[in-house]
Amino acid sequence: MHRARKRFGQHFLHDRTVIDRILRAVDPRPGDRLVEIGPGQGALTYPLLQRCDRLIAVELDRDLVPRLEQEAQALGQLEVINADILEFELSSIAGTDKLRLVGNLPYNISTPLMFHLLESAHLIEDMHFMVQKEVAQRIVAHPGDSSYGRLSVMLQYQCRCQYLFEVAPASFRPPPRVDSAVIRLLPMDEPEHEIGDYSSFARIVQSAFSQRRKTISNSLKSILDRETIIGCGIDPSMRAENLGIADFAALSRARNP
Repeated sequence: MHRARKRFGQHFLHDRTVIDRILRAVDPRPGDRLVEIGPGQGALTYPLLQRCDRLIAVELDRDLVPRLEQEAQALGQLEVINADILEFELSSIAGTDKLRLVGNLPYNISTPLMFHLLESAHLIEDMHFMVQKEVAQRIVAHPGDSSYGRLSVMLQYQCRCQYLFEVAPASFRPPPRVDSAVIRLLPMDEPEHEIGDYSSFARIVQSAFSQRRKTISNSLKSILDRETIIGCGIDPSMRAENLGIADFAALSRARNP
C-alpha cells in the first residue's frame, strides 16, 4: 500500500460518485490525446484509459510508476512520464491534435501550474482539474467579487472558465483540510481582447493586484501616468478589483501603442 506523501501534496481520490462525475464532464473518447496530471494511485487513470484506449500520465512520485503501468496493461496503452509537471513542456508530447488535460492537482502547486500551462494554451483543447475550492472560486470570479484577482484576469483572458461542482474532503485519502472543486478551462483560439504586448499586460495585472487596496493610479504609477489611465476611460481612483479584462487590455495597449 502506497502511503500519501506530504511533500508531494498527495490526497488520493477514492469516491466512485465523484470519479463518475469527472468522467461525464471530460467525456473521453477513443483517439483523444488525453494527458493526466498527477495520476496518483490510478483512481481516475484506469476509468479514463478504458474509454480512450491511450493515455499519457505525468507523475512526480517515481514509486507510483510501476504500479500504474502494471495495473493498466489489460486496459489500454498507458505512458507514464516521471517528471515534475511544473518543469515539463507539453510541446514534447504535442501532435497534430490538441491535448486534453485532466487531473487532481496538488493544491500547493495549482496556481503556479495554471500559469505554466497558459504558456502552452495553443496546444490544449480543454482542461478539467480538481483544485482547492478557494482557487476555483478565484478562477471564475468577476470584477467586484472578493475572490477576483490576478488569477481570474489571466486565466479568463485566455480561457473560458467554468465551475462544475464541489467535492468534500471525505472523497480523498487522507482527507484534505479544505473543500475542493472541479473546473473546466477552454482555451480560446483568439482572445476576445487585444492587449498589445503580452508581457506588458501580465506586468500591469500583477502590479495592479499586488497592492489591492491602492488605487490604480498608485499601484501602476511606475508603469502608467494618471493622464494615460484617464485616456483609457478608467477612473484612476478605482481599485484593481473593479476593473474588467477589457480595462486591463486598454491599459496594456496604452503602454504599447
